[in-house]
Amino acid sequence: MRFAPDTEDSLAFVVVLCNTDPSASRSGADELATVEELEALLGRYQYTGRIDHDEAELRDVHRTRALLRHVWTLDRDDAVEAVNKMLRDAKAVPQLVRHDSLDWHMHATESSSPLAERIRVEAALALIDVIRMNEMDRLKICAADDCEGLVLDLSRNGLKRFCSVRCGNRMNMIAFRERRAGS
Repeated sequence: MRFAPDTEDSLAFVVVLCNTDPSASRSGADELATVEELEALLGRYQYTGRIDHDEAELRDVHRTRALLRHVWTLDRDDAVEAVNKMLRDAKAVPQLVRHDSLDWHMHATESSSPLAERIRVEAALALIDVIRMNEMDRLKICAADDCEGLVLDLSRNGLKRFCSVRCGNRMNMIAFRERRAGS
């Protein structure tokens, strides 16, 4: 499955952001508990514009993380409603921009808008492509029994099931042991 590069980047960021939640993180702890952890996360992605580096911003990003995690699990029609609300709330005005090393891509907020709002709007723009292409089944929750990690399935056949190789290997080992015990 191929989406536009900025769509794939935004969806990949949503996965990484949401998988910092205690229900999905590898450690079982909130991996976005501090302003410093947020700064480190943003350092791995190209978020331009206003970043306040404070607790209020971190709380807003936590609320955004919870919202995006919820939207990820919605069916197509319910996702449309959620996406439209995110865009309306931000008074989003989509426009093409080119900056830094990035070619033309979509922005729909001012660079002075709060970070969490920009994250929500970028995610909403990416979800528009997913919805329009009727590919909501590419947005999954990890199939491992004890994991709630988000999975973005960009594979050709749409059969990706696990959020990480670790979860896949663990579940394969469990299945192997069960088959072996049943022999």
